[in-house]
Amino acid sequence: MDTKQKVFEICSAAKKASYEYAARSTKEKNHILSSIANALKENSKEILEANARDIALADANGVPAHMLDRLALNGGRIDGICDALRSLVSLRDPVGCGEVFSTPGGLWIECQRAPLGVVAIIYEARPNVTVDAAALCLKTGNAVVLRGGREAANTNLVLINVMKKCISECGQNPDILGFIEPGEGHESANALMSARGLVDVLIPRGSKRLIDAVVNNASVPVIETGAGNCHLYVDASANIDMALNIAVNAKCSRPAVCNAIETLLVHKDVAKDFLPKFAEATAGYSLELRGCEQTLRIVPEAKKASESDFETEFDDYILAVKLVSSVEEAVAHINKYNTGHSEAIVTNDEQNAEYFRKYVDAAAVYVNASTRFTDGGEFGFGAEIGISTQKLHARGPMGLTALTTQKYLIRGNGQVR
Repeated sequence: MDTKQKVFEICSAAKKASYEYAARSTKEKNHILSSIANALKENSKEILEANARDIALADANGVPAHMLDRLALNGGRIDGICDALRSLVSLRDPVGCGEVFSTPGGLWIECQRAPLGVVAIIYEARPNVTVDAAALCLKTGNAVVLRGGREAANTNLVLINVMKKCISECGQNPDILGFIEPGEGHESANALMSARGLVDVLIPRGSKRLIDAVVNNASVPVIETGAGNCHLYVDASANIDMALNIAVNAKCSRPAVCNAIETLLVHKDVAKDFLPKFAEATAGYSLELRGCEQTLRIVPEAKKASESDFETEFDDYILAVKLVSSVEEAVAHINKYNTGHSEAIVTNDEQNAEYFRKYVDAAAVYVNASTRFTDGGEFGFGAEIGISTQKLHARGPMGLTALTTQKYLIRGNGQVR
């Protein structure tokens, strides 16, 4: 059996199972999630052993340390995954909620939220995505087909087996959770992209290269997620201590995640005060600054920035820096180079804050806070399927409601048109 046929069989089984699973009650779905949380904790030793094999292989293949961090699990991170599952149980199930209205002709129409059907996800490295994505889909009555990256192959296989066993033990069809092993190579990703009629929506999570490949080549509907060329603008009126804390956190806490900043914009009136302090504060991270000509005169150890640096999501301890003369110039720069993810301003000027909020085109716009908060868990969604950087049908961190669609239920009394 060739790869495309294997993928289509997994998707077909998920599609068939999805019709029955869509009708399951909130209680039944929550029972699955609670069972998975307990089982992951019980099987944490096996999960961590598999993860250690993945880490060792990735390290031997020269994967950078900051990327190894995305791949790594430990007891605390497993506890975090389990806590996220339990928080999903406590959240309201959006399926079935809606409004009821009538027409002049006497029809009663109920607009309900309904599952999307089969959600396929292509993603890289982070094994927590395997559980988060599956759990969000299961909570909302969707079937899910996962295609993880080669880097986390051993970890993902253990996680999938634990979850499928729980689904079966809860009396549900395990085909609602499909898994495509990364050994199938690029052919499996290409097959998912072409599975029209079997996959209702495809969500890529990972590098810009992966996301662009899916967006440009898929014939199934795609929700574009994750690419994060994010900015922080330090305004002339900013509290310098606050700006330093936010800037260091937004870049250095986890530089390989999509809500980390890649460009720092600084008003020229505070640059001489702010930039040397920022360089000193980030010295311990060995942060490489790539600045404009004005930046180089203030921080001589910085490298000269190229045009492409302002377009790049580094996912590393590298930061582009540019001085600007106004909030309007900062916003123009952001709207030219950003990916529609997360943008922030540090300011004590309410007019500048409002201008930034109004004119920056992004899913999440912050005033005096770090971009690192763009996350489903931080927003109170329990977890997220991804952070959408497009405008249809969801934008920003995608929680439960984003995995549903509308369904109209009409009741009549013999009406004809």
